[in-house]
Amino acid sequence: MPNPPHSAESPGHAAPNGAPVMHALHQTTLGGPEVLQLTELPRPAPGPGQILVAVHAAGLNPTDFKHRALRIFLPSPPLTLGWDVSGTVVEAGYGVTLFRPGDEVFGMLPYPHGAGSHAEYVTGPARAFAAKPAGIDHVQAAALPLAALTAWQALVDTAGLRAGQRVLIHAAAGGVGHLAVQIAKERGAHVTGTASAPKHDFLRELGADACIDHRSEDFTDTEERYDVVLDALGGQTATRSVQVLRPGGVLVSLLPGAEDTLATAEKAQVRAVTLLVEHDQAGMRAIAELVDRGRLRAHVSDTFPLAEGARAHVLGQTGRTTGKLVLTVR
Repeated sequence: MPNPPHSAESPGHAAPNGAPVMHALHQTTLGGPEVLQLTELPRPAPGPGQILVAVHAAGLNPTDFKHRALRIFLPSPPLTLGWDVSGTVVEAGYGVTLFRPGDEVFGMLPYPHGAGSHAEYVTGPARAFAAKPAGIDHVQAAALPLAALTAWQALVDTAGLRAGQRVLIHAAAGGVGHLAVQIAKERGAHVTGTASAPKHDFLRELGADACIDHRSEDFTDTEERYDVVLDALGGQTATRSVQVLRPGGVLVSLLPGAEDTLATAEKAQVRAVTLLVEHDQAGMRAIAELVDRGRLRAHVSDTFPLAEGARAHVLGQTGRTTGKLVLTVR
């Protein structure tokens, strides 16, 4: 017979029938931020190989804004969004050996179908999580997973970025971008970032070697040739980025490029790929190790209580946020 799951922490409030419940930032229809409502829902229970986490903080990402408004990867509402999470293990399901109740963890729920961290509790595969670095709080930790994993999987796993190579990072002051700058510098690369001029000092503080003002400068108007381009914008930006890659270089886009991107890349003898981030414990451990060594830190521009998640969406979808926004739960 299986051993009973390990558990900790009181179940919190309960429904009239005694079943534990929780609050979540929930929606029953697609639409603008106003569709998000703080709703009482049944508290989930961990299945085999899963852990139940009491959420202390949960990051916001552009994908949250898009999935709130559009049917992309997820089924139609009702749904609770959120992939980033930092919190405390409450219960470990059957077969889990890596974590016990009381452990502090952070991670990214399986993207895209594992959403649900914008709530007081969430379940997910144990191996989607890693131990939270002791030197940062839950807000800092919650800002990292999806964006840092995206940057790591793009630059390290996909492009194989090496010391001495030159990399161009579009939207370098954004959620993924500002972490990618730090990861690229840690790999020993020369980093150029695009951002509006007021954000250039921020990029230099992160270690960027050169900055391009996307409002007044054309990033293709240069003799510079890069080994890697990380593109968070897609469309024609992806296609035009091929022009600044040296033969054999790699373009990693986080959004689909224009129809001619692949053909343009093939003609220029460069590799062009579109990355969809995956949950990855090895990547999370690598990120935690960078944090522990003081080589990686998320910039949190603002926090919002879970009940005010709609306000966070209003701010985030402007696309002008530096770094990350985080929802605080505990």
